[in-house]
Amino acid sequence: MDKTQYTNLAKAWEFTEEHARELEPDTIADARAAADQAGQLQGPAAQARLLGLLVQLTGASSVIAVGTGSLVETLQLMHALNGAGQLTAVDSSAQGIMLIRKAFTALQDVTDTSLRAVNAPTSVFLPRLNAHDYDLIVVAGDPENYASTFAQASRLLREHGAIVFTDVLALASEQGGVLNAADRSDKTVAMRELIATVEQDEGFTSTLTPDGTGMLIAVKQ
Repeated sequence: MDKTQYTNLAKAWEFTEEHARELEPDTIADARAAADQAGQLQGPAAQARLLGLLVQLTGASSVIAVGTGSLVETLQLMHALNGAGQLTAVDSSAQGIMLIRKAFTALQDVTDTSLRAVNAPTSVFLPRLNAHDYDLIVVAGDPENYASTFAQASRLLREHGAIVFTDVLALASEQGGVLNAADRSDKTVAMRELIATVEQDEGFTSTLTPDGTGMLIAVKQ
């Protein structure tokens, strides 16, 4: 791949992101602005839309969103449930849960999707959930969210359920994230370990994709 192709890939990312922003419903665009203003910068719009599409492709009716301030992705998952099912949002930050609950309150008159929003560490809350009750799990945020959630994924997911890890390339790292072999920051190290763990788990089939800020998608066998 030559320099022109790399440049075109960067332009393609920018184009698809701008296009996704244009397609965001007002409720999600307003939530993004509110979160950014509160200091909780949100992930790419194109990534959130892809997560919503995965809800529809898998026919998911029961979804878990694990994240630290990932408001836009949580709302996009709720939007994709199309007024039905249940969304469980787990956020270790009190501010993140407050924003999710506030946004959901504004949508209550137009959706029958039920929300369970919990301010707790994943390692504490997820083991309390019923086994084989969930179709899709989406993970974002702090490094500790990832390994602790995957440790529960096989138990929580139904057969052929999926787990999606976002930001697995840790591109927000000042040292370049997973792309830089010399980067030993906490998030980068955690993502390298996660990728290896998931890919080696024979109970899942997985793929790593550069969409958004890097996504690792694994389907339970």
